[in-house]
Amino acid sequence: MEIRPRHTDPAWKRAAYSVIFESDTPAGRAFDVALLVAIVLSVAAVMLESVRSIDLRYGQYLRGVEWFFTGLFLIEYAARLLVVRRPMTYALSLLGIIDFLAIVPTLATLLLASSRYLLVIRTLRLLRVFRIFKLGRFVGEGEFIADALKASRYKILVFLTAVFTLVVVMGTMMYVVEGGQNGFTSIPKSIYWAIVTLTTVGYGDISPVTVLGQALASLLMIMGYAIIAVPTGIVSAQMAMPRPLAGPAPTAPVYKQVICHVC
Repeated sequence: MEIRPRHTDPAWKRAAYSVIFESDTPAGRAFDVALLVAIVLSVAAVMLESVRSIDLRYGQYLRGVEWFFTGLFLIEYAARLLVVRRPMTYALSLLGIIDFLAIVPTLATLLLASSRYLLVIRTLRLLRVFRIFKLGRFVGEGEFIADALKASRYKILVFLTAVFTLVVVMGTMMYVVEGGQNGFTSIPKSIYWAIVTLTTVGYGDISPVTVLGQALASLLMIMGYAIIAVPTGIVSAQMAMPRPLAGPAPTAPVYKQVICHVC
C-alpha cells in the first residue's frame, strides 16, 4: 500500500516526506547519513556500557547518551508516522517494526534494567544503507544465491541426514568405548562431542583417553575435513549453471527459423 503523501497534502508534509524517506535529494541523503551515524554511536555506547571497567567510570554518561539517542529516535519515528499517508501501514512494515523496536528497550529499562542491552537491535536499522548508497542492485545477486540454495535443498538435506547419522553412530561408539569415567557420560553428550569434532571446532572439554577412542576420533577428524567441502561444492555447482534467459523460448530450432526467413 502506498504511504507517499498525496499531491493535495500540505507542502510541508510532502517536503518532509522527501527528506525523511527518500535519498534522491541532498537533504534526504544528509538526513539518512546522519541517522546512520546516530545509530552507530548509540550501539557503540551500549557496547561500551557492557564493559565493567568502562561502566564503573563512565556508566552515568553512557546512559545519558543512550537516553539522548532514544529521544532522538523517538522524535524521528513520530515524524515518520506524521508525514506518511497511512501511518499504520508504515508502522507494520519491516522497517517500521525495526524502528519501533529500537526505541522500546530503553523505555523498558524503567521496568527491567537488563533490557537496555537489547538496544543492539538498532544495528538492524543500518539496512537503510541499501537505499542511501543505491545498493539495491545487489539485491538481485542475493536472490541468485537464494535460488541456488533453494535448488540445492534436497541435496543438502540428504547431506545433513548423512551427517546426522554419522554423528549419532560415532557418538554412540565413543560412549561404549570411553564410558562415563572419561567424560562420555551419556549418548547425547557423546553426540555433542562427535559434532564438535566433525566440524573441526574442537572445544577440548571432552576428549578420548583410550587408544581405540583416539583412533575413532582421528578418523572422525579426517572425515570432517572432507565433509565440510560437500555443501560448498553442491551450492557452487548450482551457481555455476547458466542462468535461464529472459523471454519466451523460440518455437522452432534456430536453423529452421533461418531457413524459413530465407524462403
